[in-house]
This record gives sequence, structure tokens and C-alpha cells, in this order.
Amino acid sequence: MALSKKPVTGMKDIMPEEMEIRDYVQSVIKQTYRSFGFTPIETPCVENIANLSNKQGGENEKLIFKILKRGEKLNLETAKGEADLVDGGLRYDLTVPLVRYYSNHANELPSPFKALQMGNVWRADRPQRGRYRQFMQCDIDILGEPTNIAEIELILATTTTLGRLGFKNFQIRINERRILKAMAAYAGFQEESYDSVFITLDKMDKIGLEGVSAELINDGFEKAVVDKYVGLFEGIENSDNGVLFLKDTLGEFLDNDAAESLNEIIESVESVKEAEFEMVFDPTLVRGMSYYTGTIFEIAMPEFGGSCGGGGRYDKMVGNFTGQNVPACGFSIGFERIILLLMESGFKVPGSGERIAFMVEKGITGERLAQVMKEASDARKEGKQILVVRMNKNKKFQKEQLEAQGYSEYKEFYKEELKH
Repeated sequence: MALSKKPVTGMKDIMPEEMEIRDYVQSVIKQTYRSFGFTPIETPCVENIANLSNKQGGENEKLIFKILKRGEKLNLETAKGEADLVDGGLRYDLTVPLVRYYSNHANELPSPFKALQMGNVWRADRPQRGRYRQFMQCDIDILGEPTNIAEIELILATTTTLGRLGFKNFQIRINERRILKAMAAYAGFQEESYDSVFITLDKMDKIGLEGVSAELINDGFEKAVVDKYVGLFEGIENSDNGVLFLKDTLGEFLDNDAAESLNEIIESVESVKEAEFEMVFDPTLVRGMSYYTGTIFEIAMPEFGGSCGGGGRYDKMVGNFTGQNVPACGFSIGFERIILLLMESGFKVPGSGERIAFMVEKGITGERLAQVMKEASDARKEGKQILVVRMNKNKKFQKEQLEAQGYSEYKEFYKEELKH
């Protein structure tokens, strides 16, 4: 079988120019999140298949890269089903591993625990622009904080980070799962049909309010129920404050706490934010993960034409591991999409230091070579980036290549003399 030079479908090789930007973005993310009190952790890339297939990961559970049992545990002759063949899988997000980690170490961790986790995840998805089968995720989560301090801190930390990376004029779209359910209940939908209703609602940005209405009626829901539901969105659009409108309109269908908390989050973030962005209440925001129990949010960037991150509250997920629920909320930045936007905009890493190429004549050896290396070492101590390379015959072409790598200054070293 011939060897292939290309990476596996959906994976990619990362070139030096992109790698420099990725390293810079990671450093900004870590530095900013640390300033908000988040603690870096790391979890394995492989998780028990039962943890990954617990019906909380939504569509991602269909995209797991599953791992065969090994050695004596793998018996193809006696295997009757997948359970006899598979015992692990590559993680498809960082939330499941975090919850397992917290459940395993809760007695050793502070409460609340503010976790920062960056690492690759894998999904057997259809590759497209900005979407790969292996990609970096960057999550911050707060476990053990029941109040909306968690949401406020997560949104401020994330938006401050984006601002420091040069992004502006984006939106944080925010909603509440309890508001979603209360609106459906008020209109007259049965609880067992909520998921179907929300799937249609999630298409609002593509088919509009009329399209949502038509599709719900086509799905067999009563026109009177659909009209009442659609009327809520029209009322929100015509109101000064959609959250307070729903609080007044939905009455007993909605916990007062849900509306008041959401309104407080929006107002608090707007009053202290550092970056240039807008908080937007979006009653059509659904998000697919079934583990969300309260607030949900997404980053909407006009340059990308879609979401560049999101998250929400998942207060019941830890209970699946320990039997005892723990308040939890998290926010994930779409790291790969951020990198793509920076690359396409011609972003250059600021303050990367002076880069100098030491071009050394091929005949230089011994004491003269040691002299060159000593000069390079001294320059590095001054914070300069020094590349020592042998001088090619075609110096013009070599310098063009070095310039493409960011080296704007050269020193040429010869056997007998030093030329600048």
C-alpha cells in the first residue's frame, strides 16, 4: 500500500504562519481567563464510551470516533454487537470530560470551581469551511455557583478576550431554556412536543417567522396554538424589553426568577463590559445540547456569518455521575473559527520581537563558528529572535524566503570578516 502525504480527511497540517497566530491567541486566552480566576486543567482525549453515549451530547453522539477494545478483550469471533467491540472513544467536546473530572475530584477542588480547559476534540463530521474533524476547543466553566454571577463572569471573561484579540461589533445572543418552555406551554403545546417545536423555531433565521408558523401547522399543530405562539415573538419585537414583556405576558407559566435573572445578566454585562459588543435577548435561540437547563448564549459575528462560540447552564449533568446535582455553567470560544477570521484578515502577531537571521558562510567552523553562536546567544538574551542558517549561493532568494518568515534584518558571517 502506497504511503500518503496528505492528512486524513477532515484533519489538517498547520503551517508555521498559522501556528504563530494560534500560539498568540492561546496565550491571550489563558492570560485573560487567569485574570478572571479560572484555573487551567487537562483531561484525557479518550473517554469511556458510556460517558460519551449518555444521550446528553445531542447530535454529537452520532459523530463519535469509537475505539476498539485491545488485546484479549477484543474477540471478533464472539462479538455480538458494538458493546463487545468498543469500550472508549475520542472526546467530542470538553464538557463531558470536565464533569467526569469534577465528579472524580470534587473533594479536592474549591467551590465554586472555575475551570479553564483547552484541547483538541474529535467529531466524525462533514468537513467544511472552519469545521474540521479534529479541532481545538477552549472552554471556561464554573461549577458550584447557583446564581447568575456565573453567567455574568463567563460572558465578561469571554468578551474581554475577544476584545483583546481585536474583535468588535459582535453580539452575545442570550436566552433561557425555562423561557423557551414557558412560551411553548403558554401557547398550548404539549410538553412531549417541545423538542419538535424548538427544532422548527431554531430555523427562524433561515425561514423567518412566517416560515416557522407554516412549518408548525404543516407538522400537525393546531393553527390557534401556533398563532398564539407566533404572537409572542411579534410582541417581543414590538416591545422595549422583550424579557420583561414575557414576564408580564406569560404570568404563571414562567418563574419570575428566570426573567429577572436574565434581565439582570444583560444589564450587568452592558454596564461593565470592556469590549465593543451588544447583549441581545434572542427568544429563538435554542442550542442543541439536551443537558442545558437554564441560561444559554452564543457569540454571533457578522464577519463569519454564524456562531463563533456558545454555552449555557447545565445544573443536572454532574448528578448523572454522582447522584447529586451541582450548579454548573460554561462558555466555549470557537477557537478554529477565530483563527480562520484572523488568518483571512491578514492578522499579524503584535510585539513578537525583533527577528534577525544570521547567515553563516559554509566554510565557517571551530572558533569562528563559536563566535557566531556566542553573538546569537547574547542577542537572544536581549529578547531578539535569532535564526542561524548556512548561507546559500543564491542569497537573494534565501532572503526572500526569510522575509516571508518575518525576518527583516540579516547579518552575514564570513570566514575572515563580519559584514552587515
